[in-house]
Amino acid sequence: MSNSLPIARKELASYFASPAAFIFLGLFMLATLFIFFWVETFFARNIADVRPLFTWMPILLIFLCSAITMRMWSEERRAGTLEFLLTSPVATLQFVLGKFFACLGLVVLALLLTVPLPLSVALLGPLDWGPVLGAYIATLCLAAAYIAIGLYVSARSDNQIVSLMLTVLICGVFYLIGSEGLTNLLSSPLAEYFKLFGSGSRFESITRGVLDLRDIYYYLSIVGVFLSLNVYSVEKLRWASQRKEGAQRHWRWLTGLFVVNFLFSNIWMQQLNGFRADVTEGRIYSISEATNNYLTQLQEPLLIRGYFSPQTHPLLAPLGPQIRDLIKEYEVAAQGKVRVEFVDPLDDPELEKEAGEKFGIQPIAFQTADKYQSALVNSYFDILIQYGDQYEVLGFRDLIDIKSMSETEVEVQLRNPEYDITSAIKKVLYAYQGSGNLFLNIRKPVTFNAFISPQDKLPEPLQALHTEMNETVQDIAIKSGGVFRVETIDPDANGGGVAQQLKNEYGFRPMSASLFDSNTFWFYMVLSDGEQTIQVPLPEDLSASGVKRGIEAALKRFSTGFLKTVAFSAPTRTPPMPQFGLAGGGMSFSMLEEQLRQSVSLSPANLKQGHVPEDADLLMVVAPKEMDDKQVFAMDQFLMRGGTVVIAASAFDVDLQGQFSVTEKQSGLEGWLQHQGISLEKKMVMDLQNSAFPVPMQRDLGGFMVQEVQLVDYPYFVDVRDSGMNSEAGLIAGIPQLTLNWASPIVIDDKKNSQRKITRILESSEQSWTSESTQVQPDFQRYELLGFPEGTNKARHLLAVAVAGEFVSYFKDKPSPLLDIEETNNKKSEEGAETEGEPDTENKKVAFNRVIDKSPASAQIILYGSETFLSDSVIDLASSVGGNLYNNPLVLMENTVDWALEDEGLLSIRSRDHFARTLNPIDKNGQLFWEYLNYVLGGMALLLLWLGQRLLRKKAQARYQRVLRFGDES
Repeated sequence: MSNSLPIARKELASYFASPAAFIFLGLFMLATLFIFFWVETFFARNIADVRPLFTWMPILLIFLCSAITMRMWSEERRAGTLEFLLTSPVATLQFVLGKFFACLGLVVLALLLTVPLPLSVALLGPLDWGPVLGAYIATLCLAAAYIAIGLYVSARSDNQIVSLMLTVLICGVFYLIGSEGLTNLLSSPLAEYFKLFGSGSRFESITRGVLDLRDIYYYLSIVGVFLSLNVYSVEKLRWASQRKEGAQRHWRWLTGLFVVNFLFSNIWMQQLNGFRADVTEGRIYSISEATNNYLTQLQEPLLIRGYFSPQTHPLLAPLGPQIRDLIKEYEVAAQGKVRVEFVDPLDDPELEKEAGEKFGIQPIAFQTADKYQSALVNSYFDILIQYGDQYEVLGFRDLIDIKSMSETEVEVQLRNPEYDITSAIKKVLYAYQGSGNLFLNIRKPVTFNAFISPQDKLPEPLQALHTEMNETVQDIAIKSGGVFRVETIDPDANGGGVAQQLKNEYGFRPMSASLFDSNTFWFYMVLSDGEQTIQVPLPEDLSASGVKRGIEAALKRFSTGFLKTVAFSAPTRTPPMPQFGLAGGGMSFSMLEEQLRQSVSLSPANLKQGHVPEDADLLMVVAPKEMDDKQVFAMDQFLMRGGTVVIAASAFDVDLQGQFSVTEKQSGLEGWLQHQGISLEKKMVMDLQNSAFPVPMQRDLGGFMVQEVQLVDYPYFVDVRDSGMNSEAGLIAGIPQLTLNWASPIVIDDKKNSQRKITRILESSEQSWTSESTQVQPDFQRYELLGFPEGTNKARHLLAVAVAGEFVSYFKDKPSPLLDIEETNNKKSEEGAETEGEPDTENKKVAFNRVIDKSPASAQIILYGSETFLSDSVIDLASSVGGNLYNNPLVLMENTVDWALEDEGLLSIRSRDHFARTLNPIDKNGQLFWEYLNYVLGGMALLLLWLGQRLLRKKAQARYQRVLRFGDES
């Protein structure tokens, strides 16, 4: 190595002695800058990365490395200096390595000219330096492979042009082997083998920020193979003059052994999956700790089966290998608990039948076309996750994001595959455990405290329930193995000390059979483990099975291995009836429901009955309107039992049919929210930081009015990002931006909430104001810039908040509103029974004056000041404007459920930075400044190289002459 470095310095100096090096470096710099800013349209992409710099790098390196290496040996042969080198005391390997390092040094100098690009991007936006580091390492590895090939070709020819053309041809073949243009024409297994030997496909794997030992060794093996052949070629020329047959045979076998060793080692290393380093910020391409936590809970083998067809849509084809690599990571991380399979159902009729009949997996017909033909391809792109008798299926729509880049071009990429797969694993795991041992994951003993009066004080229906309930809870205690304990306490015993304690701690008060009944009694049930307290509701049907369901639902709150249940209340859209001239109306929230079902059990909540389902862990109310006392009572008492109530509401109704309009509305929750210290103002927030909206406009053409749709900045679409999001709360994990449509500001009463925890989730920008006007159509004739008058009192406005702590019931010291409805229903039932001659005892419901006055500290209200941002129509509208599926509001509500139920595992996965980082706002002049600045910096770097080489050339030449004469630099 001591002799190789002087040789490398001499070769570098000789390169810079002529204008050739500066021409090559200058052309390389101009080509990269032109591609970066013009071909890949960096500023139009609006993404803070340097991907455009390296997209074309494999092709540029082919020509750069070929031009650098073409003269290395060919010039020695043409000038007649090769014989002098062969007779010198320096080993052939040292000459080969010296020339190799010289060429690699030129490539390093060329790459240094591109360093101002990532530095500029880092100043323009939040650049992730991990992929940048990976891309430069990949470029050096690829350049080393191309240089080794070029040196070998140069050693075989004395013509520089022939060396250049052959090197371009061989390097081009290596690149084309793994390119999509070729692999898309092949079957899936064969395409995968071709990608293993393709220099371009390996390059893409490293540039994403994952340093895989298999990819690095692939390039090193190419370097080793062609440098070995290079040494053999030069040694062969030495043997030709000396006629040493034995030495020739020895070198031939040794070179062949090296080549075979490099090739087979490269093939053998493909089975090593764990030797990789994820250098991206947040390690987004590695299995997270949260995923590992779910995998450790597996008690039986879990099956992950990928259904992938070799012939699929060209945009889906590159995503298949990425998903397969990720699924293999699950298999490695689970240490034998996960079994992975990849199948093509089209090759096996029995497998295809099972996929369709058992799992509902069907092929998708894709329309494909190229310049030669168009075709319809039936293809599979699905993932099955099965655990025991539970399974989930992820189709291609669940796994990808589609973004429209132009009228004719779309970009397809994986959405967040780890989150999707881990979420499915969590769902099947918890569903399977839910059907098994309820106490498996409860780590502390749980006590069932029944605060119940003696039998003689209870009404007749509750006497029977008490008897049956005792048998039920005792049976649960026996099955729990000592984890579940039962205590029955009479609150009025021993002077009523317990009764007073119940009033102070839980807000319980004595119950009565009716409004005017003076006989009171107690019938409350509470589960506690010393840290957490969950109240068990009295079942609506007063049955022992209802009590059991309530206890089991409460026990799941103490466990970490069960699927949570969300009670969901939203208005239903009136279907269109054209036969009666009715177009239908109202908002639909089917997308939100579908999104929530991916991670929780969704239960519809009919609040008009005055109850929330017994098994509900969380209550979500969307777009409430004119709610009566019974509906408010259901929400209030669920909160008083320590539950979480999530509300998405607005003070206005929005009609998006035709000329959209806004009208003021009453949700029915105004008094209840104000009682808890939260107000939703009768105003709407307008913001200069807003999202675009296609607004119907009328244009006057000489007296003829033309109706057209224009995309305009719309102040009522508040664009929340960066400082308007509370990143510490955790709810905005994986959400770079959010648009709240026609949102109302939220006001917090600091006096009422002084003892509660307030979490400000979303806020408008400092350039926002409020308006009471319901005129939401822009008028650009009067207000040219915004279409609306700009407010003067600009400030941030609260748009989403979470309030946690102890709450006092809105119905404290009031009778239960359920008494009126139940007494009325029972009276009607008795009158109907008298008419028919038989008493109706089965359908008769019994209600008691039972109101919980106070909540535990675990109670929580989460309020969003908009409801339309969750509707299907608005999400479809935003998707059409952005050119891709806009699901940020849906992700927000899913995050809200996980955060409220303290299930932060999936939140930690979603918070990993999978979304594209956008550039800071910059105008046209700023774009031109940064572009010209990079050209100037590159030119200055070339000038410094020119000055530096003049100082080093003479010194390098003297060292090289000493090496040739004496065999050593010293």
